[in-house]
Amino acid sequence: MRFSFSVDTDDTPDAPTRGPVKVGWMLADPRAGILYDAPERCKTETDPGAPAKSAGKCPAIINMESRYFAVNCPFDLQLHLSRDKTGQYVLNNMLGDQSPVRNSLLAQLIKVTPKAEWRHPDRPVLQLQVPYIFVADEPVYLSQLPPFLTYSDTPRPGVMFCGRFPIHVWPRPLVWSFEWHDLSRPLILKRGEPLYYVQFETAPQDRPVKLIKAARTQELTAYLEMIGGAVNFVNQTFSLFEKAAAARPATLLEEEQPPR
Repeated sequence: MRFSFSVDTDDTPDAPTRGPVKVGWMLADPRAGILYDAPERCKTETDPGAPAKSAGKCPAIINMESRYFAVNCPFDLQLHLSRDKTGQYVLNNMLGDQSPVRNSLLAQLIKVTPKAEWRHPDRPVLQLQVPYIFVADEPVYLSQLPPFLTYSDTPRPGVMFCGRFPIHVWPRPLVWSFEWHDLSRPLILKRGEPLYYVQFETAPQDRPVKLIKAARTQELTAYLEMIGGAVNFVNQTFSLFEKAAAARPATLLEEEQPPR
């Protein structure tokens, strides 16, 4: 008995099957461009003189790392949770007056989500706004993952929510969501250290990814506004992918040109 399957990718224009896949990145708010770094391809530090059979020169390791990109944390934050008079969890900035982020802005950047939205009643969930958007003109799935390749001497007191979605039909701003398990420990985030990774799945899977800065074209802006408005009225947004693909312009990704 023999089985076979196929993957239908007719929701986008005909895509090449060889050569690199172009993936564009941009910021939802361009005014913060100086604060947020470009995503960096992951690469383990290796001694150039190491033996050929060393781990740093293993083809499998190199190939895997080449498919992950690190998004660095833009802020220095030291946070802990306490309860207010009503018993609700509130965030406290442990750096106080020495914090580079004003408390008024901190409330806009990071918040505790309503308890009804938590996975566990004793594990508060935070959401940090990080306005990165990724887009492609051929089938590409993005996975948002914790920075598991990076060692930290201050492990985070919980786990990051991971997610996967198609950026060729649903280019949306990413949010860093964190489930706080050990409430006795602070959450320490350092500017310049990886906040999370993004991984890109291509068709076929062996094609490399070329990450470029996406131009903020009229077509892309209009498309982002269209699908962004739908998020406010529908819970299961995956059900909208087919309609979004049908309304999608043939080209969304253009590389941003450096200023002359």
